[in-house]
Amino acid sequence: MTNYSPNSYPQPTTKRRVDSGGPDFYPTPRWATQALVDYEFFEGLTSEPACGDGEMAIVLIEVGLNITASDLYARNYGRTGVDFLKTTIVFDNIITNPPYNIAEEFLLHALSLTKKKVALLLRLAFLESSRRQRNIFQEFPPSRIWVFSERVTFYPKGEERASGGTTAYAWFVWDHADLDNELARQNIPQVKWIPLGRKPNSRKAFKSTIGAKLTLSDLLP
Repeated sequence: MTNYSPNSYPQPTTKRRVDSGGPDFYPTPRWATQALVDYEFFEGLTSEPACGDGEMAIVLIEVGLNITASDLYARNYGRTGVDFLKTTIVFDNIITNPPYNIAEEFLLHALSLTKKKVALLLRLAFLESSRRQRNIFQEFPPSRIWVFSERVTFYPKGEERASGGTTAYAWFVWDHADLDNELARQNIPQVKWIPLGRKPNSRKAFKSTIGAKLTLSDLLP
């Protein structure tokens, strides 16, 4: 993911720091992209318009998707110098981790350029704000929100990986098949959870201290 402004702040997680060499650049961990394609089906020509050095695009190609990758900045992958907000090419799908400071503009433009799905990796807090409710969610509710049970942490390229992040993220998926069907629109969004064990070195065998699985009776006095 590349932020288009070198002065874009606040950063999405306290572990992020401005890239001293130019615009912010924080590759998306492979496991986060793999989680999306394991739970969400895509087919057709797909764009990754904020590809950075290709971390996300490579995973999408590995699972068989026909990918076109581009970025405004040169990161040694895909087409460079491409301002997504000025593009007019239509795709079946757009999948990306959008620039943090213009995520809303990215979403609305992506919806105008796609025939099937748009999937954006966003802070869970993207659900907040009256402005987004008016300008986005009222007219374009997401079909599914895939919430990460484990925190996704972003680091500048090449930085040593440490502990978990401080910001909750989710994959937001807009499906035109739902948006174009009035009956389907009444049943969205659906909130789903990406289970524990996807993140490398996660506590895969984690269990609650009061049992392997919580039930309503466990929570009642």
